[in-house]
Amino acid sequence: MNSSNSPFSFSGMFASVAFTALAVVTSYAIPVVTGAMPEARAASPSKLGDLAAFRSIAADVGSLVDKGDLAGAKKRVKDLEIAWDSAEAGLKPRAAADWHLVDKSLDRTLEALRASSAKTTDCKAAVTELIKLMAQMAGV
Repeated sequence: MNSSNSPFSFSGMFASVAFTALAVVTSYAIPVVTGAMPEARAASPSKLGDLAAFRSIAADVGSLVDKGDLAGAKKRVKDLEIAWDSAEAGLKPRAAADWHLVDKSLDRTLEALRASSAKTTDCKAAVTELIKLMAQMAGV
């Protein structure tokens, strides 16, 4: 059979493969690291996965801080610390940079609540930052 009469010509197959490769490459977003603050992140979900359970505990901490119950918030943030640390082995390999951002924000919240003279304003700022960052990681 003559190759010019064949419906499966080499040039047709090459064009098809090239088009498919181009479609696949352009369908994925390529992240760009610019050194911007975490607040500048796009609203796309992190590869960390579902952080809803952590966000729920952080929201509880925030509610306690809003009520002025810093002792209760200090106790509840311990639950968040334990849950976060327990999940580290599963979360960190998925998106190490994102994990570190949340971890550092959690550290600031722990520091604020555990300060010898904890201040409601500092605690509220820290927990608000943590909740906001977790929401950004979720693409909210």
